[in-house]
Amino acid sequence: MKLSDLWNALRRRGKVPLTLYNTASKEPEIFRLPPQAKEVRMYNCGPTVYGRQHIGNLSMFVFTDVLRRTLEYNDFKVKQVINITDVGHLSSDADEGEDKMTAGLKKEGLELTLPNMKALGEKYTNLFLEDVRALNIRIDDVTLPRASGYISAEIAMVHALEEKGYTYKTPNGVYFDTSRFPEYGKLGGIDLKGLKAGTRVLADREKRSPTDFLLWKSDERIGWDSPWGMGFPGWHIECSAMIRATLGQQIDIHTGGIEHIPIHHNNEIAQSESATGKKPLARFWMHRAHIRFEGGKMAKSEGNIVYLNDITERGFHPLALRYLFLTAHYRTPMSFSWEALEGTQKAYAKLVARRLSLKTSAQAPAPPLWKRKFTRHINDDLDTPGALATLLGMMRDNKLTDDELLAGITDMDKVLGLNLAEPDALAREMAASETREMVPQDSLPQNVRELLKKREEARSKKEWPQADELRILIEGEGYEVEDAPEGPRVYKL
Repeated sequence: MKLSDLWNALRRRGKVPLTLYNTASKEPEIFRLPPQAKEVRMYNCGPTVYGRQHIGNLSMFVFTDVLRRTLEYNDFKVKQVINITDVGHLSSDADEGEDKMTAGLKKEGLELTLPNMKALGEKYTNLFLEDVRALNIRIDDVTLPRASGYISAEIAMVHALEEKGYTYKTPNGVYFDTSRFPEYGKLGGIDLKGLKAGTRVLADREKRSPTDFLLWKSDERIGWDSPWGMGFPGWHIECSAMIRATLGQQIDIHTGGIEHIPIHHNNEIAQSESATGKKPLARFWMHRAHIRFEGGKMAKSEGNIVYLNDITERGFHPLALRYLFLTAHYRTPMSFSWEALEGTQKAYAKLVARRLSLKTSAQAPAPPLWKRKFTRHINDDLDTPGALATLLGMMRDNKLTDDELLAGITDMDKVLGLNLAEPDALAREMAASETREMVPQDSLPQNVRELLKKREEARSKKEWPQADELRILIEGEGYEVEDAPEGPRVYKL
């Protein structure tokens, strides 16, 4: 039966099936668990913790959070794993260059030791966790394996591949021989003939093929002892070993960025399926498109990045960024701009204001018509723009009681994750400002305008104590100043 026929048959029975785009099949598929399976086993490629994650990196975890919430909205139980790469990620996909964690140690002036590497990794792991919690990404019940904590499992997997004849050794380390895996490149339909010799064979001339990749990197300076000498595991084998240790040989969903498709994820497939006797590693492969900065690539290598703390320091609520991510489909490239974020900040504040205006007295079920519309969108490969539009449409439905509206908002927010059921203090302040009348600055008394100007100068220099003193002086003149992304807002006390 065709997908469209099955989908329509289920709809006629009052059900809206969950369909997800599978990179492996290059088409949407209805998601169901295999017989006897009790939970969805999902692995999300996580951060390499040699520095802070920029908002492009963080968008990946908003996507996986919405995916998990959608699975649970459809009554699936989920076991979620996000790996933490704290060793073994070399600076190029060609398995060359310096380990990123080693580079991070040098950048911070730290001695090249394993304890220092672990401390550096934990420092940036904690910053990552702070950021994802600020974006209301559920993380507390997620398994977060560190690559450095699974060295024995990684060595064991390399050894198993070696025994099966899939490896060869060079002075640089142990490589996987992709010629032994005829299906290499099947994910995404990679054109192997188009890979020019030399594109991925640079420093290590003993590498047999441009697609061969490191399983174990030799390094006498730092690492762990192994049958192949001192060194550390390759980035790709780390993921395969951690998947096997935390979720088993086969999983249901594997996610990552679209940049992972041609090399990292094809390498995972090759080594995992070779180790397990060709058992498929994952049933569904899902990939997030890039976040661009005002049309250009957002990447550290480009020097064109924005961090979450940059956003909050400008007065934006972190969930205004989450809202912005929800306005585009996860498979559609999205361009970040400060103007766009200002728009979603205002939209989020209005949404919270409308939610707080509801006067509820009793529990009610979510409005069935709107719930069906929402489910149709979110179950259509996580159509978050459509789901968000449905929420806004429901908020404008004057036929609904406040009790019904609150029930609908609470139900939809289980997936959207905008904390609408219980907005935090900052969101409430933003909402309150939407209902107050702002005083135009050109109508303020001259002395207040001068105080306001001095305060903005102090803020621009990050002279926060002086800025606070000036704010108090402004309040003494009978005005309240509120910092917003577009500049200060002033209200009459």
